[in-house]
Amino acid sequence: MDHKSKVRHIALSALIVFGGVHGVYAQSSAGNGANPDSGMVVADASTSAAPAGAAGQTIALTPDEAKQSVTGNVAELQQMIHSSDLTELRTTYNGSYGASLLFHGKDMTYYVALFQQKNFWRVIKTQDEARSEQIYRDFARQTAQLAEVEIRRTKLEAQKVNTDRLVALSQERANRLQADLNIAHEQQTIVNSQQQQTRAETAVLAQQKAQAQEQLRATQRQVRDLQRQLESGLPVH
Repeated sequence: MDHKSKVRHIALSALIVFGGVHGVYAQSSAGNGANPDSGMVVADASTSAAPAGAAGQTIALTPDEAKQSVTGNVAELQQMIHSSDLTELRTTYNGSYGASLLFHGKDMTYYVALFQQKNFWRVIKTQDEARSEQIYRDFARQTAQLAEVEIRRTKLEAQKVNTDRLVALSQERANRLQADLNIAHEQQTIVNSQQQQTRAETAVLAQQKAQAQEQLRATQRQVRDLQRQLESGLPVH
């Protein structure tokens, strides 16, 4: 093989090797989500945080997070709750329901808890800060949904108590007015009776007065007659 042939053979071999390496790199980049222009590697979708749920919707937990609900996270957090290494970052209350975001600084772990009346029933732990905030917001939204009926019942109960109080006050006032009305009716009956009796007595007295006046006039006439008779029988001095 002459010199020129050797050079062409080496160049062709190098081209094949370079092309093979480039193909492997391209496949690797596509599998790992790499950006060949920037050279930055994008994390695999299975390990990245799920997108935030729309308002009113519950985010989907990853299989690992869903498994955590039955692997003792509640008991673990309850044991750690008074630890000085555990810090409460955020808490939301809605009625008797609440959501908390807690941070264990010793191992850089976030605990997101859903609870009712301070009793934990769901706890998710993660070392991903953004994911913990996302789950916390979702749990806080769930507390609002869970407490909606409870809050409505509380308001209705208060309204019923207030209405019962107003009914009692109204009934008490009605009773007082009825008592006053009964007294007024009784007094009116007494007054009517007294008026009737007084009118009867007045009529009797008027008759008695007329009789007395007639008797007085008769007596006065008698006195005058007797006076004249007495005066007419006396001697003149």
